Amino acid sequence: MVMQRKIISPESLGFALREERKKKGLNQTDLGTPVGVDQTTVSKVEQGKPGTRLDTLFRLLSVLDLELVLQPKGLTSDKINQEDW
Repeated sequence: MVMQRKIISPESLGFALREERKKKGLNQTDLGTPVGVDQTTVSKVEQGKPGTRLDTLFRLLSVLDLELVLQPKGLTSDKINQEDW
């Protein structure tokens, strides 16, 4: 079963990224280095600090093998089809 998280704030996004990073056995430097993001920036993202660039977020998601999925509130992915949008 695929685990989905409801992300409602920068802090909850940061927490989810930190949890996934730790699950994969990576430190912050290990996560950022492959995509040119320094440890300080990874730390700020994980803390939910404002100002994270979208391209930085997507680069970190790629290292963690995660994707961002948008869907209408209250719907689960198994109930959505493209006509809902």
